[in-house]
Amino acid sequence: MVYSRRRGLIQIYTGNGKGKTTAAFGLALRMVGSGGKVLIIQFMKERMISGEVRAIQKCGVEVRRFGLNFVGGQAPDMIKLKESVRKGIVYAARQVDKGVWDMVILDEALVALSMGLLPLEAVFALLSQKNPHVELVLTGRNAPAELIAVADLVTEMNEIKHPYQQGIHARKGIEY
Repeated sequence: MVYSRRRGLIQIYTGNGKGKTTAAFGLALRMVGSGGKVLIIQFMKERMISGEVRAIQKCGVEVRRFGLNFVGGQAPDMIKLKESVRKGIVYAARQVDKGVWDMVILDEALVALSMGLLPLEAVFALLSQKNPHVELVLTGRNAPAELIAVADLVTEMNEIKHPYQQGIHARKGIEY
């Protein structure tokens, strides 16, 4: 099955609730199932290979990670972290204008943005050179109003109740 190219939109999954990455990975599976090519670029998770990454790679989705490992464990060296994030956005900018990918997901890019590791100007530069058919998805907490304004779809995940509140820690196969 060959995916039929159409106008690519900009989607944002943000908020304090769980499910932003999961929603983006679901879109990736839908795209691959329809014959499209997907690239996922993860920020802040460079050394973390989760269950969903292992599974989605088996489906033919390419995954690249930048931004060291900020999820769990010790906080990384901020200078090295910023440089790794910079390399990630440069790589992403080269990929979105190639026309090779039908969907590019920038997972946790909004976290890198909100931490000051990624300048908003770099994201807007990426948006300006995006190939018109590429569906671009950004995930993470604290989406800035400027990005929300230019996105075609914005979903905010709101936490109402979470197992952490009961002392239940992240579980393999569920949270990672």
